[in-house]
Amino acid sequence: MDALSSQALVAGYRCAIVAAQRLRRFFPLNMTAAGTVPPAEVVVLGAGVAGLQAIATAKRLGAVVRAYDVRAAAAEEIRSMGAVAIELDLDTLEGTGGYAREMTEDRAERQRELLAPYIAAADALITTAAVPGRAAAPRLVTADMVEAMKPGSVVIDLAAESGGNVEGSVAGSVVQVGGAQIWGASNVPSQMPGPASKLYAQNLVNIVTLMTGEDGFAPDFDDEIVAGTCVTHAGEVTHQPTAEALEARA
Repeated sequence: MDALSSQALVAGYRCAIVAAQRLRRFFPLNMTAAGTVPPAEVVVLGAGVAGLQAIATAKRLGAVVRAYDVRAAAAEEIRSMGAVAIELDLDTLEGTGGYAREMTEDRAERQRELLAPYIAAADALITTAAVPGRAAAPRLVTADMVEAMKPGSVVIDLAAESGGNVEGSVAGSVVQVGGAQIWGASNVPSQMPGPASKLYAQNLVNIVTLMTGEDGFAPDFDDEIVAGTCVTHAGEVTHQPTAEALEARA
């Protein structure tokens, strides 16, 4: 029933494919009589559904993948995808429901400093980080960090529409920063309409089925999912937006 997760799956896959398409070198290791071509180095920031799918896809294409997430549980998930978990000397940030929570600016600055050498060494950087309830994406990468990347490097910012994980990214555009190009994501699931539509349709089927009984449409408001998604019922407002949501909307 989780449409956010189903569409993030599509977006994460698409991000890795775009990175491979825009990078002017092989992803996999190639050994030939003319010499050896080393594999591409890919760094993924954010290991939610989209990030893990980007990791898995980049690994299938033969890249060496390193990834980082502020949540402690994410390191195990990163390794399960065959990638190397980047471990920084920082406290983890676990939020409700297994999501990340917002960090202070001091911690964000220290995190950027520690991530800088990993990003500088990468051929492709994919960022997928978001904080639930916040309209603006966390700023993970500065323009100076992008400029330190190798000429021809590619940056894929999945969060470009919500302000960007990467400074300078523009949704729906490719921006050149130093020798690297930043691809700003815009409505990425729509770029793969077949699987995106199929998965979203199944989300809708599942939630309608949950609210349907033998006698027809009969939502059970004691069910956590039904109660959490219902906005109005029988002429009454049942779900008021939080102060954070109203602030984000403003």
